[in-house]
Amino acid sequence: MSSPPVITPVEMLADAKKQLGFPRIVAICGSTRFMAEMAEAELRETYAEPRGNIVVKPGCDLKTPHPLWSDPVEAEALKVRLDELHRSKILLADEVLVVGDYIGDSTRAEIAYARSLGKPVRFTHPAVDPDA
Repeated sequence: MSSPPVITPVEMLADAKKQLGFPRIVAICGSTRFMAEMAEAELRETYAEPRGNIVVKPGCDLKTPHPLWSDPVEAEALKVRLDELHRSKILLADEVLVVGDYIGDSTRAEIAYARSLGKPVRFTHPAVDPDA
Protein backbone atom coordinates (compact mmCIF):
# COMPACT_ATOMS: atom_id res chain seq x y z
CA MET A 1 0.00 0.00 0.00
CA SER A 2 1.50 3.31 -1.05
CA SER A 3 1.37 6.51 0.96
CA PRO A 4 -0.58 9.47 -0.34
CA PRO A 5 1.62 12.08 -2.00
CA VAL A 6 2.99 14.74 0.31
CA ILE A 7 1.74 18.17 -0.62
CA THR A 8 4.04 21.06 0.23
CA PRO A 9 2.73 24.32 1.67
CA VAL A 10 3.65 26.05 -1.61
CA GLU A 11 1.55 23.52 -3.55
CA MET A 12 -1.29 23.99 -1.05
CA LEU A 13 -1.14 27.75 -1.56
CA ALA A 14 -1.22 27.39 -5.35
CA ASP A 15 -4.17 24.99 -5.10
CA ALA A 16 -6.06 27.31 -2.74
CA LYS A 17 -5.55 30.29 -5.09
CA LYS A 18 -6.85 28.17 -7.98
CA GLN A 19 -9.88 26.95 -6.01
CA LEU A 20 -10.69 30.50 -4.95
CA GLY A 21 -10.46 31.71 -8.54
CA PHE A 22 -7.80 34.29 -7.76
CA PRO A 23 -6.44 36.37 -10.60
CA ARG A 24 -2.70 36.07 -11.19
CA ILE A 25 -0.57 37.68 -8.51
CA VAL A 26 2.41 39.70 -9.73
CA ALA A 27 5.22 40.77 -7.41
CA ILE A 28 7.03 43.84 -8.62
CA CYS A 29 10.72 43.96 -7.77
CA GLY A 30 13.46 46.47 -8.44
CA SER A 31 15.46 49.27 -6.95
CA THR A 32 13.40 51.81 -5.04
CA ARG A 33 14.95 54.45 -7.29
CA PHE A 34 12.30 53.20 -9.75
CA MET A 35 9.26 53.79 -7.49
CA ALA A 36 7.53 55.92 -10.14
CA GLU A 37 8.06 53.19 -12.75
CA MET A 38 6.80 50.60 -10.25
CA ALA A 39 3.61 52.63 -9.78
CA GLU A 40 3.12 52.69 -13.56
CA ALA A 41 3.78 48.93 -13.77
CA GLU A 42 1.28 48.36 -10.95
CA LEU A 43 -1.34 50.33 -12.87
CA ARG A 44 -0.71 48.37 -16.09
CA GLU A 45 -0.71 44.98 -14.33
CA THR A 46 -3.91 45.82 -12.45
CA TYR A 47 -5.55 46.87 -15.71
CA ALA A 48 -4.25 43.86 -17.72
CA GLU A 49 -6.69 41.72 -19.66
CA PRO A 50 -8.58 39.54 -19.24
CA ARG A 51 -9.42 40.48 -15.63
CA GLY A 52 -6.44 42.24 -14.12
CA ASN A 53 -3.72 41.01 -11.81
CA ILE A 54 -3.29 41.37 -8.09
CA VAL A 55 -0.10 43.38 -7.62
CA VAL A 56 2.28 43.43 -4.66
CA LYS A 57 5.32 45.70 -4.61
CA PRO A 58 7.65 47.51 -2.23
CA GLY A 59 5.61 49.75 0.02
CA CYS A 60 8.44 51.82 1.52
CA ASP A 61 11.22 53.77 -0.13
CA LEU A 62 13.91 54.08 2.53
CA LYS A 63 15.84 56.49 0.28
CA THR A 64 13.08 59.07 0.70
CA PRO A 65 13.23 60.75 4.13
CA HIS A 66 10.39 59.85 6.48
CA PRO A 67 9.96 60.00 10.28
CA LEU A 68 9.40 56.22 10.44
CA TRP A 69 12.97 55.53 9.33
CA SER A 70 14.83 58.68 10.34
CA ASP A 71 16.97 56.87 12.92
CA PRO A 72 19.80 55.06 11.06
CA VAL A 73 19.83 52.07 13.44
CA GLU A 74 16.07 51.63 13.16
CA ALA A 75 16.28 52.11 9.38
CA GLU A 76 18.77 49.25 9.05
CA ALA A 77 16.54 46.93 11.09
CA LEU A 78 13.56 48.03 9.02
CA LYS A 79 15.43 47.21 5.79
CA VAL A 80 15.99 43.64 7.01
CA ARG A 81 12.32 43.34 7.94
CA LEU A 82 11.18 44.78 4.59
CA ASP A 83 13.46 42.38 2.68
CA GLU A 84 11.83 39.45 4.51
CA LEU A 85 8.38 40.87 3.79
CA HIS A 86 9.20 41.21 0.10
CA ARG A 87 10.38 37.58 -0.07
CA SER A 88 6.94 36.64 1.30
CA LYS A 89 5.34 38.68 -1.49
CA ILE A 90 7.45 36.78 -4.03
CA LEU A 91 6.40 33.46 -2.49
CA LEU A 92 2.74 34.50 -2.70
CA ALA A 93 3.06 35.65 -6.31
CA ASP A 94 2.55 33.65 -9.48
CA GLU A 95 5.21 35.65 -11.28
CA VAL A 96 7.70 38.46 -10.76
CA LEU A 97 8.08 41.64 -12.78
CA VAL A 98 11.45 43.38 -12.42
CA VAL A 99 11.22 47.11 -13.09
CA GLY A 100 14.06 49.36 -14.17
CA ASP A 101 17.28 49.31 -16.14
CA TYR A 102 19.52 48.58 -13.15
CA ILE A 103 19.80 45.46 -10.98
CA GLY A 104 21.42 45.85 -7.56
CA ASP A 105 22.34 43.18 -5.05
CA SER A 106 18.91 43.10 -3.36
CA THR A 107 17.03 42.79 -6.63
CA ARG A 108 19.50 40.16 -7.88
CA ALA A 109 18.81 38.14 -4.70
CA GLU A 110 15.05 38.52 -5.24
CA ILE A 111 15.36 37.27 -8.82
CA ALA A 112 17.40 34.27 -7.65
CA TYR A 113 14.83 33.53 -4.94
CA ALA A 114 11.91 33.74 -7.38
CA ARG A 115 13.66 31.45 -9.85
CA SER A 116 14.54 28.98 -7.08
CA LEU A 117 10.78 28.74 -6.45
CA GLY A 118 10.11 28.18 -10.16
CA LYS A 119 8.39 31.55 -10.58
CA PRO A 120 8.48 33.15 -14.03
CA VAL A 121 10.44 36.41 -14.02
CA ARG A 122 9.74 39.20 -16.53
CA PHE A 123 11.73 42.39 -17.01
CA THR A 124 10.74 45.86 -18.18
CA HIS A 125 14.33 46.00 -19.48
CA PRO A 126 15.23 42.39 -20.49
CA ALA A 127 18.89 43.32 -21.10
CA VAL A 128 19.44 43.57 -17.32
CA ASP A 129 18.43 39.94 -16.67
CA PRO A 130 21.45 38.56 -14.77
CA ASP A 131 20.88 35.12 -16.34
CA ALA A 132 20.47 36.35 -19.92
